[in-house]
Amino acid sequence: MRLIIYNGKGGVGKTSVSAATARRLARMGHRTIVMSVDTAHSLGDSLEVKLGPEIVTVEPNLDAFELDIIYEMRTKWSAIKDYISSFMFSQGLDSISAEEMAVFPGMEMAAALLYVLQFRDDGKYDVVVIDTAPTGETLRLMSFPDMSSWYIDKAFAFVNRMLNIARATIGKVVDFPLPTKEVMDSLMDLKNSMSRVKEILEDSDNSTIRLVLNPERMAINETMRSYSYLCLYNKNVECLVVNKVLPSDVDGEFFRAKLKEQGEYLDMIHHAFDPLKIMYAPMLRTEMRGPDKLDQLADAIFGDGDPITVYAHESPMSYVTVGNVDELRIKIPFVKEDQVELFKGNENTIIIHVGSQKRTVALPMTLAGAQLLGAEFGADCLIVKFRRKNMMAKEAEKHD
Repeated sequence: MRLIIYNGKGGVGKTSVSAATARRLARMGHRTIVMSVDTAHSLGDSLEVKLGPEIVTVEPNLDAFELDIIYEMRTKWSAIKDYISSFMFSQGLDSISAEEMAVFPGMEMAAALLYVLQFRDDGKYDVVVIDTAPTGETLRLMSFPDMSSWYIDKAFAFVNRMLNIARATIGKVVDFPLPTKEVMDSLMDLKNSMSRVKEILEDSDNSTIRLVLNPERMAINETMRSYSYLCLYNKNVECLVVNKVLPSDVDGEFFRAKLKEQGEYLDMIHHAFDPLKIMYAPMLRTEMRGPDKLDQLADAIFGDGDPITVYAHESPMSYVTVGNVDELRIKIPFVKEDQVELFKGNENTIIIHVGSQKRTVALPMTLAGAQLLGAEFGADCLIVKFRRKNMMAKEAEKHD
């Protein structure tokens, strides 16, 4: 299954590009579904179809829906929602507030990722296109499989403490409800599913991210940061789509000045992102909505090409062995050495802090107990060095 995720700053045209891509894929014979995970949904407006939380068929080979976390909690995670609601109610919240608190941060990301897993398992679609929320939300989406495992483990520890309290208060009144087996099973299923989702997202041959931006300084700067952070999370950014590019034949002093300014920004984009593939979409004179306009947009971006194409297969993260040293190499463009912090974590992990993002990387079993030697930068790549236990023993024997 091919997974294409569109991301970018708010207002750059992600939804139009996502919808145009999905229509082109469907017309080329690929069984396609496009989903919006932005709470400010506009996918239905772009397609000129009424969409909601249930999947609808837009046209042959094309399905679509807009994710609604309240709907997901009520229909798929009722056990978790009901328990959290009852717990909050037991602590003094009214029933309405308790139900609202049951939708805890991250559930939108979990719901979106579980759909990806469902579509892969069902085999109904050849391509899944995701129209994401602005950059910050999408970074949380990409980091959720890593974060969820940690949080669920903490939840299990919390539950065990509550059970111990309950055992210590036999014969007394416990002032909070204890989770049922159904609740605990639901949490464990979520954790296991996120492990499988992580494998899908890090499959650089089939799952890729396309960054959408406008030829404007703020959009360029945010796209550079997004590219860096997505590499940190080991996600394959395969191309850029530069949207709302003015045509060369514009009239009027204002538009000519704007065209000159855009030219400078386009040069900046090339200088910063080469050799990443860059595609362009013109600023049309009318509103970008409806089948005809979306098809024009797809023509401009893809020409006669097939949007299912993977334009780059590189995984940002890799392990190599150099002599007696193992190296974890992570491509992190646009980041300077003094912007990176590296820590040794617990349970065979390291923690990498870059800008506003922090990722815990679980090391492979071959590096269990390995000595962290340090890190260095080289060609937009963070190189973290380790020495395995057996290598440390050999070194000690030499000195003896």
